[in-house]
Amino acid sequence: MDKKIFQFPQGFVWGAATASYQIEGAWNEDGKGESIWDRFSHTPGNVQDGDTGDAACDHYHRWEEDLDLLKELGLNAYRFSIAWPRVLPSGRGEVNQAGLDFYNKLVDRLLKLSIEPYITLYHWDLPQKLQDEGGWPSRKVVDAFVEYADIVSRSLGDRVKNWTTLNEPWVSAFVGYRDGRHAPGHMDLHEALAASHHLLLSHGLAVPVIRRNCPEANVGITLNLTPKEPASPSVADRDATVLDDGYNNRWFLDPLVGRSYPQDMANSFGDEMAFVQAGDFNVISTPVDFIGVNYYTRNIIRSDKISELENTPRTVFRGNEITEMDWEVYPEGLYKILGRLYFDYDFPAIYITENGAAFNDQADADGEVNDPARLSYVKRHLEQVHRAIEAGIPVKGYFAWSLMDNFEWGFGYSRRFGLIHVDYATQKRTFKSSAKWYLQVIQRNAVN
Repeated sequence: MDKKIFQFPQGFVWGAATASYQIEGAWNEDGKGESIWDRFSHTPGNVQDGDTGDAACDHYHRWEEDLDLLKELGLNAYRFSIAWPRVLPSGRGEVNQAGLDFYNKLVDRLLKLSIEPYITLYHWDLPQKLQDEGGWPSRKVVDAFVEYADIVSRSLGDRVKNWTTLNEPWVSAFVGYRDGRHAPGHMDLHEALAASHHLLLSHGLAVPVIRRNCPEANVGITLNLTPKEPASPSVADRDATVLDDGYNNRWFLDPLVGRSYPQDMANSFGDEMAFVQAGDFNVISTPVDFIGVNYYTRNIIRSDKISELENTPRTVFRGNEITEMDWEVYPEGLYKILGRLYFDYDFPAIYITENGAAFNDQADADGEVNDPARLSYVKRHLEQVHRAIEAGIPVKGYFAWSLMDNFEWGFGYSRRFGLIHVDYATQKRTFKSSAKWYLQVIQRNAVN
């Protein structure tokens, strides 16, 4: 019996993604300012094994070699982020020309290799000097972000058409300011809520600035979205699931389409949210050209309001296939999220801006890195993308996370997501078996 072939539409974008702090290194070179992740990772106890992004993948020095690997991998697009403090060491004011020159060279080389650059302006490395002034909980940071977006889009907008304002503002706000697991390591709900609002406001204000500087701009925002399923049909579990969905998903999706913040969540937070000013939601809901979705897994929600004995028996359990991040492999969840973005929120176009899995990849005696679990993960998720396209959902591209193994935030270098293996001691790059398979997918524009 022949295997089914999942043929993708002509012009479908095939890419891979990275983030500045996770790969660049050179944390204090050529005039770059300190970021909140520099400060956070240099503080003992914050990152596993005491790891920092000081060197990371040394991409700042090896960028030409790395872009050649992109070409060898057959990618027609590359999603990367700009390090804000590399361009504006203080977050605003004087431009560090060496930093801007680095990204200009990167863009020029990508275009020479016929690889389309997809730029993310903010992937979590806020300049520390702005954090010292209050960070995202302070409304002052909004104007600084717009200034930064203006500078970068004026410099690169003649060649770069695809722009993402923010990556995963939920993580920036709630993991950084409420949970304390990410920079700047605060644990304050009010700060987290203010941060979430100012992140969204900065996005809405930056969109027209980017369009002004780049008339052909394709501008959007990327959210990490996770489908929520109740662990049982009980009222308690269903109510808990609605709230968890509001916390992770609706809190950012709703205001982007003009619905303001969901009232059930505002009530549950019990915060006055005095940081919201008249007209803010009109700005936040500035129409976008696309929505980016970072998808990894689902969450199964069990109420903690009542005991297990009081609740009805569980009927939904996570599967046996688990990644190194302790995340369930659940490809169907991507299909559900894509449908929701289009049919519930009517976004005009959707990109999968991150999708991938961490496994403990090691080179064998011959130097080969075989990662069948990752290959299977990506394959099954791409089948769900194809299913969504067949259902009429306007999915325009897929970016594997990540191009190469890198600094995985609070986990340091202990988690590997890359299509390309990195030996951190030597910085040697090796294509994993998933990368070789992905090359064939791109060449055929099909999964089989």
